[in-house]
Amino acid sequence: MARLTGRDERDGARIIDLLLHVPHGLIDRTRMPLIRDLPREGIVTVRATVGRHMPPPPHNRRIPWRVEVFDDTGTLTLVFFHAWPDHIRKLLPEGEERFISGRVEWFGGRPQIAHPDHVVPAEDFAALPKLEPVYPLTAGVSNRLLVKVVRQATERLPVLPEWLDPDHVKQQGWPSFTEALRRLHVPQAAEDIEQDSPVRRRLAYDELLSNQLALALVRRHMRAVSGRPLAAVGRLRERILGALPFSLTDSQRQAVEEIIADMARPERMLRLLQGDVGSGKTVVALLAMVTAAESGAQAALMAPSDILVRQHYATIRPLAEAAGLKCVLLTGRDKGRGREEILQAIGSGEADLVIGTHALFQEKVAFRDLALAVVDEQHRFGVHQRLALQSKGRHVDLLVMTATPIPRTLALTLYGDMDVTRLVGKPAGRQPVKTSVMPMERLGEILEHLRAAVERGARAYWICPLVEESDRADIASAEERHAALMQALPGRVGLVHGRMKGEARDAVMTDFREGRISVLVATTVVEVGVDVPEATIMIIEDAHRFGLAQLHQLRGRVGRGDRPSACLLLYRDPLTQVARERLRIMRETEDGFVIAEADLKLRGAGELLGARQSGLPRFRMADLALHGELLAMARDDAELVMLRDPELATPRGEALRRLLHLFERQEAIRLLAAG
Repeated sequence: MARLTGRDERDGARIIDLLLHVPHGLIDRTRMPLIRDLPREGIVTVRATVGRHMPPPPHNRRIPWRVEVFDDTGTLTLVFFHAWPDHIRKLLPEGEERFISGRVEWFGGRPQIAHPDHVVPAEDFAALPKLEPVYPLTAGVSNRLLVKVVRQATERLPVLPEWLDPDHVKQQGWPSFTEALRRLHVPQAAEDIEQDSPVRRRLAYDELLSNQLALALVRRHMRAVSGRPLAAVGRLRERILGALPFSLTDSQRQAVEEIIADMARPERMLRLLQGDVGSGKTVVALLAMVTAAESGAQAALMAPSDILVRQHYATIRPLAEAAGLKCVLLTGRDKGRGREEILQAIGSGEADLVIGTHALFQEKVAFRDLALAVVDEQHRFGVHQRLALQSKGRHVDLLVMTATPIPRTLALTLYGDMDVTRLVGKPAGRQPVKTSVMPMERLGEILEHLRAAVERGARAYWICPLVEESDRADIASAEERHAALMQALPGRVGLVHGRMKGEARDAVMTDFREGRISVLVATTVVEVGVDVPEATIMIIEDAHRFGLAQLHQLRGRVGRGDRPSACLLLYRDPLTQVARERLRIMRETEDGFVIAEADLKLRGAGELLGARQSGLPRFRMADLALHGELLAMARDDAELVMLRDPELATPRGEALRRLLHLFERQEAIRLLAAG
């Protein structure tokens, strides 16, 4: 086991890392096509007779050495650059039969293979693997070398104790972990490397179980750190509810009850509040924050951008004041004396509620008694930032919010250590958004309709696309569209983008909110946090360039008032099949959770929500889009283990410790050691 998982001191490599390097294809030498039946591309194996050699002219080694080989149906050319004549003639003697394996290409209507992987006589062909995995490679490493090294690693695999329930393994028809790894790298059939094969499903389940078990251990450790009950009679909550211009939905009421009950317990609260665009999460969070304040402590809300933070502040401050509470705002833009006054109010406890960006967890920010931390749009923060905010207080309860609907499989991997509350539906008065899809060729017609709508008093967003991986390119695109719209609507169009200074951006947003301008041209800086109920039109240019989750967030900027709203998705041909499907889904549903599940299937977990930057584990064996039901099984299994053997002290528990080592869940192992 130590040989398998122990790191080499020089480069940190482990043998198991080789064995968890998954092949993405297979060379199948059991089928050998005739030359006339060769595919247009791909790796092939042919049986052919060596024909004539065509060496390059003397003293011109830039021209390759070519060798014709043939069968009864056609001729294939083998190409060798910088060839050694004696080696080539020995490898391919004229008139003899050879088995040739390599990547076929077509040049001038004829097939050729450059530098074949294998050229062997019949007696050596029997020794070649008939099914050879094809691996993702890095510079300087050939597939042939990697196959050789991985096979050597499989031969060093020790017999490991089974960490799964034997009845479960038998019911699923799975091999052991060791046998599954062997069959992945030395497949007995082409199906062995497919993602829905028993081999891959066994390995995917092991990886998902290690993830869920690690989360369960983290959860148990955090719950073991005693919290403090935050009990309040609810007098201030009633004042807030009385000041609201609407009544809570049933879903909001239930969410508040769950959160308040959590806060009243002696254990720390760890809860995710997940709600679709416009489902009313901010009010739920405010009622939780007010409960902390009524208990004599402080509450903080952290959000990822100035725009979102100021939106929260504008919503929360008047309601807090109605309840007799002081609410302050802290961002990186606060300087000098004003900043010192804010820090003084936080440190003295004069500020009951604090709203801010990542500036909240900077060293100079000291709370008198922080008891509740609310983190909005958590996937835009790292885990360490979340912990840094919690460290500002004593036994701090945590409420994480996201307006980005997350598929259940992703929620289990990102937030498996938390209880989940999901808000469903929209507050009363919110209007459905009619979504249409149009080609950019109809731009003139669209501008005419927009001008007519503006004359009737409408306000509209015009979102410009990601042109390339560059902020400057985004801004240039937005500036160009802004100039064009200003010609059609002089003085009625504003522009915001991520590189503008905060004050300038706020001024444009205020003009739009108060109706001094009618059209706001923007990059995706308005994706979250902009709340202008009077805006009823959302136009997204080159919508096919955006992901589904992002399109849904952008569409959520309209339909926030009591007037009918519309979203127009503009595209340019030709569209890929994925882009076409994306636009179809947007047109057919407004349900963010349906959209999130579709996005997971279309893009995969790694790209969804920028998940690679959001703390999502990098799974090597599991694909969340395909193995979602395995994740649910692993979650149940991990909970059962925690119930029966929380210290992992039984024989199965000892085996599960090995599983955690194999998949590098060391943090969970350290927590076990620490008790």
